[in-house]
Amino acid sequence: MNTAVVRDAYSAVAPVYIDLFGTTGKADAEDVDLIGRHLSIRPGTVLDLGCGPGHYTGHLRSLGVDAVGIDMVPEFIAHARAAHPDGTYRLGSLSSLDAADGTIAGILAWYSLIHLLPSELDGVLAGFRRVTAPGGRLVVGFFSGDAIDAFAHKVVTAYRWPVDEFSARLRQAGFTEIERLHRPADGTHRPHAAIAAVAA
Repeated sequence: MNTAVVRDAYSAVAPVYIDLFGTTGKADAEDVDLIGRHLSIRPGTVLDLGCGPGHYTGHLRSLGVDAVGIDMVPEFIAHARAAHPDGTYRLGSLSSLDAADGTIAGILAWYSLIHLLPSELDGVLAGFRRVTAPGGRLVVGFFSGDAIDAFAHKVVTAYRWPVDEFSARLRQAGFTEIERLHRPADGTHRPHAAIAAVAA
């Protein structure tokens, strides 16, 4: 993934993206429920990696979670700080986490892994596992498909993943799947998948 290309592409459309996706009220209720159930169950810090406008970080904080939003797009961080002033939001990268080993209770990576090259995914997931405490939770959302393939996402090139293959990559990194969601395309939205996993 060319980080600068992805960052600049999202910066260019930030106002539109915020308008379309900037609140959990615009998200599928099933997704919001999955995220809340798995990331609000234990004390400790939860990282929302690729937090975008900060809506899921804000939602988790409303559930009493010590959630921290991290994104590489300055416009998203500025919006998140303004919209959710009680939260903590900072610029950062999901591929180089500034956290000590085993100190994080949970990670949300909601559509923040979709622009990684397939060859980069394993290394990023290994980084997630490094910082996650045993028993900690990881929730990921991504586009699903019959094969790993690139497609022309509206912002910048993204990848689809077969759900079983993504689950296998999680297992290889040290996470065990405990729940999944899978919604087919509906004429407006692409096929969607989400996996909740626990750190071994």
